[in-house]
Amino acid sequence: MRTTPARLSASVVALALLFAACGSDGDDDATDEETPTTAMADETTGGDADEPATDDTSADEPSDSGDTAEAEADIVDSAIEAGDFETLVAAVQAAELEETLRGDGPFTVFAPSDDAFAALPEGTVDTLLQDPTGDLAGILSYHVVEGAVMASDVAGLDGQEVQRRRNEFGPNQLPSRKPPGAVEVFLRQFLSPLIYVLLAAALISLLLDDITDAAFIMIVLLINAVIGSVQELKAEKSAEQLQKLMRTTARVRRGGRETVVPAEELVPGDIVLLESGNRVPADLLFVSTNNLSVDESLLTGESMPAEKSPGQVEPDAVVGDRRNMAFAGTTVATGRGVGVVACIGANTEIGTIAQAVTETVSAKPPLLIRLEKFSKQVSYLMLGAAVLLGVVATFRGIDLLEVFFLSVALAVAAIPEGLPVAVTVALAIRVTRMSKRNVLTRRLAAVESLGSCTCIASDKTGTLTVNKQTVRAIWIDGVEHRVSGEGYNGEGHITAQDGGALDEAAAKMVRELALSGALSNEGTLVRGDGGWESSGDAVDVALLALAYKSGLDPNTERAAVETVLDVPFESERMFAAKYFRRDGRPGVAAKGAIEALLPKCRSIMTPEGRRDIDARKVKEAGEAMAAEGYRVLAIASGESENASEEELPELCLLGLIGLIDPPRPEVKDAVERCRCAGIKVVMVTGDHPATALAIAKELAIAEDSSQVVTGAELEAIGDPGVPAYLDKVAGSKVFARVTPLQKLEIVDALIRLGNFVAVTGDGVNDAPAMRKANIGVAMGSGTDVAKDTSSIIVTDDNFASIVAGVEEGRYAYDNIRKVTYLLVSTGAAEIVLFLLAVFIGVTTDEGVLILPLIAIQLLWLNVVTNGIQHVALAMEGGDPKVMRQPPRDPSEGIFNRQMVQQVLISALTMGVMAFTAFYLLYEVWGYTAFAATNMVFLLMVMLENVHVFNCRSETESAFRVPISRNRFLLFGVLAAQGVHLLAMQIPLMQEVLRVEPVSLQEWGATLMAAVVLLAVMEVYKHFRRKKVKTIVCSGDE
Repeated sequence: MRTTPARLSASVVALALLFAACGSDGDDDATDEETPTTAMADETTGGDADEPATDDTSADEPSDSGDTAEAEADIVDSAIEAGDFETLVAAVQAAELEETLRGDGPFTVFAPSDDAFAALPEGTVDTLLQDPTGDLAGILSYHVVEGAVMASDVAGLDGQEVQRRRNEFGPNQLPSRKPPGAVEVFLRQFLSPLIYVLLAAALISLLLDDITDAAFIMIVLLINAVIGSVQELKAEKSAEQLQKLMRTTARVRRGGRETVVPAEELVPGDIVLLESGNRVPADLLFVSTNNLSVDESLLTGESMPAEKSPGQVEPDAVVGDRRNMAFAGTTVATGRGVGVVACIGANTEIGTIAQAVTETVSAKPPLLIRLEKFSKQVSYLMLGAAVLLGVVATFRGIDLLEVFFLSVALAVAAIPEGLPVAVTVALAIRVTRMSKRNVLTRRLAAVESLGSCTCIASDKTGTLTVNKQTVRAIWIDGVEHRVSGEGYNGEGHITAQDGGALDEAAAKMVRELALSGALSNEGTLVRGDGGWESSGDAVDVALLALAYKSGLDPNTERAAVETVLDVPFESERMFAAKYFRRDGRPGVAAKGAIEALLPKCRSIMTPEGRRDIDARKVKEAGEAMAAEGYRVLAIASGESENASEEELPELCLLGLIGLIDPPRPEVKDAVERCRCAGIKVVMVTGDHPATALAIAKELAIAEDSSQVVTGAELEAIGDPGVPAYLDKVAGSKVFARVTPLQKLEIVDALIRLGNFVAVTGDGVNDAPAMRKANIGVAMGSGTDVAKDTSSIIVTDDNFASIVAGVEEGRYAYDNIRKVTYLLVSTGAAEIVLFLLAVFIGVTTDEGVLILPLIAIQLLWLNVVTNGIQHVALAMEGGDPKVMRQPPRDPSEGIFNRQMVQQVLISALTMGVMAFTAFYLLYEVWGYTAFAATNMVFLLMVMLENVHVFNCRSETESAFRVPISRNRFLLFGVLAAQGVHLLAMQIPLMQEVLRVEPVSLQEWGATLMAAVVLLAVMEVYKHFRRKKVKTIVCSGDE
């Protein structure tokens, strides 16, 4: 399609404004001078994208097209003498610009020839001449540039100018977050309240010259930091590799030659040539296009490509309405075009959103919130118990220094030293398992965050849907048919409305419709060795897929006809057609908008043959399909010997087709799983509300239009903080036609309504909301901005994988609770044991208080015995019922009512049992203090060995949880017991731990005593199971 002067002129003005807005902070005057001139030179690139036009000219010396002030003849006289600019001269005279052009220069006129004016749509010039001093005068003025413009400018920027602009405007790069280094990631592992408590305990131990205790604690912290660092660095590396896949190049015209350069090297004013499949490297203003459409779904959420052409748009037009521009990161769907770089880097549309992302504060992960709360609770418990112990000990006349050491020992017992390692291991294991389910986690805490979400706010295009137009509905003479399958392939079936098979007459009419759609088509779709391969316009490929599903082979059908004339689709005529001959007979196949084809159709296909068409009935059918969210096209055929691009012959309407970007096949089940898990799913999209509702209804996200709200409706409410806005958000499940800023406001409203929100998406338009959300989930094929903003990346772009991630997150949190339960309950048991020892008192004959355990033994229990076991417990497989339970309240801490109950019961049982054994051994059975302490130490190890099986489930009996779910645990328990027995045999460890070997009978007695704990917790779980809530899902009996 040839570029018209009117379009060129509009492009020039828009480009000048864009340079003013997108320029660097350099000299404004320089920008104002350079840009219009370059733009005017660039606009001379017309016609096809690969070759310059000849309608507009500029020369290095005075010519017929434009003279400078140095020429003797003025511009008007030169144009008259040339003889090829009669229309231009008449227009200049009518617009009363003749005297202006005879004035002092220098200036240059880009002069459209008579042929250029003739290429304009019919009637354009006559319309402009009706108001010669208005639009016509403005258009002509745009073709005048101050100064002398040389022909070399038309060939693009030269190397010197490119370098100058690169120095002025900088590289074409978005400001990106510098990936953290290994040292930063390592130090970040210590930024936890619980770690602070442990560091304080280690410092106290050092001040008391207790090097052993301090070393134990520091070793634990180092192990935790190393594990966490390795996992996070692996995730960062994977994310970086994903982003490298997004690197693009650009084909530019510089110095009269075409060359390919990295997109980062583009500068404002560069001439960029685009063709189908190219990724747009910067924000461009078009100067010529040929059947060009661009997929802007990453910015707008629209599933259909946007048609592009040079021209003027409203200054405040939204991104989706700027038909004269293409934006960085979008993809050319069809056609070719030539554009001038208007904005680069941070000044592009993507860059603007990226800036908003960096200014948005992310919400805290729930795990961090819960651990902060837990660390405070542990600190308060330590302080309270220490004070109580100090008061009692002082009252009993114990030396103050000994009281202090008792308090330190109590602190060692209370602090779960192994918890940081356990949390890291539990999360690291889930990170690995999530990666096998196509979910890449960049931060360990993000695993549990995803599992904690109560609401998923999902983008539509590419996340819930396949992002490929598909014919899903056919209307033929009042009868509707359904088409299964999705995407660009021939897999699927055509059925009646009720799902039954088509009769022979209906199948024949469907094949005739599909044949016409396949012939009036420029796309390709073939099955290759690696699957289906396609190219061309989305609608064309969708029609080829329909042909396959109807039983036709489009390639065979195309080869059977002789093409007379192809009429490609253009937005001005709104149809595409093919004139052909088959077996010597002429034919024509056409597809297009109803309003374009219906006036040409005199008949309609029916089972009985052709009959007169009822245009009103066809329009009503089209409107009904559009209301269901379909993009509706008419398909027609006819016969004609006279092939014409502009006028179609009389046609017969074969039917209507409804195209839509269909849901991914597995998403409906994933949405149902979310409902079973008590997770609300809402759709937030920039697409049309009817289309959004159609998809939402198919996925059971929404039921009717009352649950749909548009961006305009939200804007009409006003301030997002008012109750009316929150009520509207709370009552809606589909948010359509919303801007990126509104997406952010919607997510903020959902959070303020008490939801823990995960936002999914793949486009730049999703990034601000993803940043604001509690957890951001980006698609692997999405933009750099989206992935850089997210905490989690779904590598297969599948909503179902997100739900799998939620499941893994819940498994992770459950395992963290199990480990916390084990460590805190055993630590609390040690506190109970100490308090009983101080309150009741077991003393020597000299009245010296005997403690049942010493500090190093407490550390051994916490770090070695439980250290082995809790790592194994963190590997516990997931409970199949986890996705049948409602999500936990985001404000609920790890220590909820259930945790407190089970910790108290188990801790009191273990503490009382241990003190009773100590009392009986020393006071009744005559054991020495050393021997009694040794036996109590062994009993505590045995109790912890048994208790770990209680911790495998907070409700299920230990005997009903299959050992196959975690075989590591059995080995862990045996290892913990074996290490302790071994330590009792080694002289060095005997001296450090103050232990000695025991007889087989004594070992058996401690095991039998420990089984009592298992029985107590089984009774508790029996009553607890009656209070557990599960959600009934569809398909449950």
